[in-house]
Amino acid sequence: MRPSLIFGLASAFVVVHVSSLPTRAELRRHDEHHPSPMPLDHPDAHSHSAHAGPPLTVLNETEVLLGHVPDPLSYWAHDFESPELPSYQGFMVVHVVGMSLAFFGCLPAAISLRIANSPWRSPVVIAFNVLVAISVAASTLYKKLTPDLYEGSKHGLIGYVVVILASIIPIIDAFDSIKSLITALRNGEKFSISLIKASFLDTHAQASEYTGLNFHDEPEEYETAALRADDEELEKPRPRHERQSSSDTFVNDDHHHHKSSRMSITSEFSESTARDSPTMWRAPAWNTEEQSPKSLVARVAHLAFIALERLLIFGAFIALQTGAVTYTGICRENYINGCLAHLIKGGIFWSYGLISFGRYLGAFADKGWAWNRAPRSTHGRVPVSAEFIESFVIFFYGITNTWMERFGAEPGSPFTSKQVQHISIAVMFWFAGLVGMAIETKTFRNWLASSALSSVKPDEQISEPHSYVGSFNPFPALVVGVTGIAMAAHHQTYLFQVQIHTLWGNFLAAFAVLRSLTYFFLWLRPSKSILPSRPPTEALASFFLTAGGLTFIFSTEQITFMAMRRGHDDVMMFLNVAVAITCLAFCWVLSISAFKGWVMFRSRQPMSV
Repeated sequence: MRPSLIFGLASAFVVVHVSSLPTRAELRRHDEHHPSPMPLDHPDAHSHSAHAGPPLTVLNETEVLLGHVPDPLSYWAHDFESPELPSYQGFMVVHVVGMSLAFFGCLPAAISLRIANSPWRSPVVIAFNVLVAISVAASTLYKKLTPDLYEGSKHGLIGYVVVILASIIPIIDAFDSIKSLITALRNGEKFSISLIKASFLDTHAQASEYTGLNFHDEPEEYETAALRADDEELEKPRPRHERQSSSDTFVNDDHHHHKSSRMSITSEFSESTARDSPTMWRAPAWNTEEQSPKSLVARVAHLAFIALERLLIFGAFIALQTGAVTYTGICRENYINGCLAHLIKGGIFWSYGLISFGRYLGAFADKGWAWNRAPRSTHGRVPVSAEFIESFVIFFYGITNTWMERFGAEPGSPFTSKQVQHISIAVMFWFAGLVGMAIETKTFRNWLASSALSSVKPDEQISEPHSYVGSFNPFPALVVGVTGIAMAAHHQTYLFQVQIHTLWGNFLAAFAVLRSLTYFFLWLRPSKSILPSRPPTEALASFFLTAGGLTFIFSTEQITFMAMRRGHDDVMMFLNVAVAITCLAFCWVLSISAFKGWVMFRSRQPMSV
């Protein structure tokens, strides 16, 4: 994947989340129509100065009502806690299950099948659209039969935008298939059912102008030219202290075995054999550069489609969050700023953790992001490092969030302690991300080495340290770790809130420690193979980061109030639920990665037409 597309995917998730924040003008209009019951001399509950003493253990409803309006009836309370009211929760269950299967099951499977150029992509896309249609119908019936209990909800708008964008995929698939059918008819083929089947099921096995760009390339998918360049580099004579160990030799020998096996299988299924035999060898698209469209317009359309397909998964996650908010009835009135902060930031850490686990499994190995040595592309370029992307996202988040802490504040009003705390964290993100990007840039590295190079003789050869083969940038981990430590000490009104913040703060700090250990061990012995090294410290780090992001969401003020009102203010319960959901999400990531690998493996075997 091109770096520009990676930047777009990395920043779009932050942009979409941040764009849902209300502007200052919107907050003022809201206050004019919905005056807050908070007295002028009463501090904002989110400033953490409403209660100056030690944290309370029992919820004080009177103090809560001084800062917030009473919680109105929610869809959850209507369906499950109000037996006297008619309930249609069955439609909501169908909606949630159907959308989850469509966007978190069928859509990733369709992306994997597209990467493998599999003819089974079309049936999966059809199943995706059927599930979406059933889910939308169930949601429509539920809304018709249930009163509107969340005025101004954005879930419907976001959901329909995601569904409309998702409808572009089958349209492009149909266009691709129709184009193949027309081409066959122009070449003299007779119109028949078998021709239609071949056009609509086998289109994706061909080099379509919309396919071929690999998003999660496995090690076996590298271009032959890139592998040859890497092998030549490995075969160069090295000093004794730089020679590979027996384990490294075994890995590279195994890699050569894959290459020779691939070439022998391809020779067995020659072009004439594929034409005359009832079975056909579908060669995977090893060289994605050659399959990419040549014209500028085609390349832009190609990248836009690939970006859309991946962003739909993030869009579905945002729709899931807004749906949970709407159904539970939280994030209303002057709860909205604190609620959005927890949902957005927690969602970012959650996604960051899942992506880190994907890297541990081997995703982005073709970019050198799977804790492996980055293979060169066919043009000899080395992709940008994962640490550069992480630093860019941290920088982008910090530079935008710095100015958002004053949303809703009166012009000229003094800064509260809470605002200073959060602005300081955002500034740390801003400049630490900038430093992280700088030290990942080759130009900056050359400048930093200029003092050492100035004393070198013109004919003297200098060998790079072993650590230069990888990136050992501690700033992304530093930012996350300091954020966790700071939030673990965040002042809260109630003891339960303090404990929840301490829990996810420690999770983030644990991620920073384990990521640092990953760098330490890899710095001692950098990876010499292009295969994913899968350091165990990184598996643990991604787990703590993902669980920390989810617990961050759970620490939303209204969620803690709801738990305390129902007698569920148990930190162990929150911990166990967060860990259980995290493990479920890890199984999902593992299943998608394994399915993609299985599809790629199957695409190299003889397949029935």
